[in-house]
Amino acid sequence: MPLATTGELVTRAATTRSAVAAFNIITLEHVEAVIAGAESLDAPVVLQVSENAVKFRHGSLLPLARAAVVAAERAAVPVALHLDHVQSDDLLRQAADAGFGSVMYDAAHLPYAENLAATRAAADWAHSQGLWIEAELGEVGGKQGRPALDAHAPGARTDPAEARAFVADSGVDALAVAVGSAHAMTERTATLDHDLLKRLATTLDVPLVLHGSSGVRDDELTAAVAGGIAKVNVGTALNIAMTGAIREFLAAHPEAVDSRKYLGVGRDAMIEAARRIILLLGR
Repeated sequence: MPLATTGELVTRAATTRSAVAAFNIITLEHVEAVIAGAESLDAPVVLQVSENAVKFRHGSLLPLARAAVVAAERAAVPVALHLDHVQSDDLLRQAADAGFGSVMYDAAHLPYAENLAATRAAADWAHSQGLWIEAELGEVGGKQGRPALDAHAPGARTDPAEARAFVADSGVDALAVAVGSAHAMTERTATLDHDLLKRLATTLDVPLVLHGSSGVRDDELTAAVAGGIAKVNVGTALNIAMTGAIREFLAAHPEAVDSRKYLGVGRDAMIEAARRIILLLGR
């Protein structure tokens, strides 16, 4: 079916007090696994390509993006394509021509005034191209290439009053909020600040996004969705599933050299990981 847009999927989820799962993809196996998991549940899904994934692909956006677009158009469920954690203005401006319907512009590491100015410019450009735009206020730690940040440190959390002003002045369509999660967590030990999330949901009139969700327990995630999160970003959980399955396969089959054998096992593991998360979020 035709590509969906992140905006329509997130808006629909917000009206039903559910959340759409947004999975970061790195390889074609990630793409196939996420779509297969979503199709098995007749659920919409978002495929996300991060700036770090583009760097991994030698700085070239189009090969992975084109593969994702073709796979999405052949899917039996609505699939949207989202460009995630963009700091490069050059990369941002490649989004519309590469099939993306949305972008997350990430200037959260900058002081507030600089974050606002950069995000306002990005939002103006994105809207001129018909793109839905997400930004971040506060800082969700753990992102590759940045100094480590304690998710519970003073100043890390999103302030509701500041967030209201930021959304109004920047013109963004959704806001990623810092409420206690962190990127790249390999253990599910994050504790979310649900009181803060409730205040943010009451204060803001745009959908809220949770980053760093792989480190959040099931009960915490479902409570976050009930509290107003409409888009849940997942990356590390897929990589844990894929890597674990491949390690197990190669340990049992040390003679294996055909990459299709172990990549297939890894893809199957990611399908199950994607299914679990989609079910958890209420589809």
